[in-house]
Amino acid sequence: MQKALKFFLFLLFVVVLVWGYKYFEASQNKAIVSEDFAYGNGRIASTEVMVSPKMAGRVEALYVQEGEIVQKGQKLAQLDTKELEAQLQLIYAQIEQARENKNHALALLEQKQSELSLALKNFQRAQTLRKKQAISELSYEQEETSYKSALASQKAAKANVAQAGEAINVAKAQAAILQVKIDESTLYAPIKGRVLYKLAQDGEVVGGGQNLLVLLDLLDTYMSIYLPTSQAGKIDFGSEARIVLDALPNVVIPAKVTFISPQAQFTPKQIETQDERAKLMFRVKVNIDTTLLEEHIHKVKTGLPGIVYIPMVDDPLWPDALNKLPKSYQAKTTNMN
Repeated sequence: MQKALKFFLFLLFVVVLVWGYKYFEASQNKAIVSEDFAYGNGRIASTEVMVSPKMAGRVEALYVQEGEIVQKGQKLAQLDTKELEAQLQLIYAQIEQARENKNHALALLEQKQSELSLALKNFQRAQTLRKKQAISELSYEQEETSYKSALASQKAAKANVAQAGEAINVAKAQAAILQVKIDESTLYAPIKGRVLYKLAQDGEVVGGGQNLLVLLDLLDTYMSIYLPTSQAGKIDFGSEARIVLDALPNVVIPAKVTFISPQAQFTPKQIETQDERAKLMFRVKVNIDTTLLEEHIHKVKTGLPGIVYIPMVDDPLWPDALNKLPKSYQAKTTNMN
């Protein structure tokens, strides 16, 4: 009985402590801002970008490690291209063979054109002699047949030249396709960001579309919060917002509202209390200033909890606690004004 009583008292203490913290947190936020501001809890997050090859292959090398900052266009990974390069060399040989065939066809065409020219002259002479009845019908028909035969041979020679040229074009197209595959076997960073996950190792065989790396687009860093209808309806796209992280309570991070959910939803468990989750809320996303992220990109850490403050009125009067903006951002806004 005594043990049960102690457990009950301990459980009661924990509940009181949690609710006390929630009350203290709410009272602190209310003390910071007036009713003209909405606020909510969230965590810093960045857009994830998957890096994967278009085709299957063996990973020859991965050049980055988890946590490393990469620049846009930086070489990240290399797939083995030995087989593709061998196929490309075969196509190049076929192109050379097709060129030789075309040269032979051109030489043959030149010969057939000479034969046609001679046959045409003989046929024209035979036509003149026939009018004068100075040639037999048989001789005339022989010259006419020779001419028609030479003409057909010349057309066939032209067709051979065109066919040889088309064979070269086809082989060049195949070579271009192989070259594209070889080029795409080298993977480059599509963004400037941090390597979040390394999902493959050197020597592994991966499939087309299989993720090798996951990058965080640190220049697209944001925080999502959940607000009730009464507050979400008073917020506009592009509204100024400010973030205060739990780890840096004396630093105010400028941001802007970039997304307001068109549909209400229940808030996630890790954001609000059980009673608050029973209410339908609207997700609001605020993005941190890109210039500021670029300046402090090595310090950006996702997952950090904090509070977002958003004004619900035009020309809000920010309290002193939320006016401690970075000097570089203040200088930028001053220049813009």
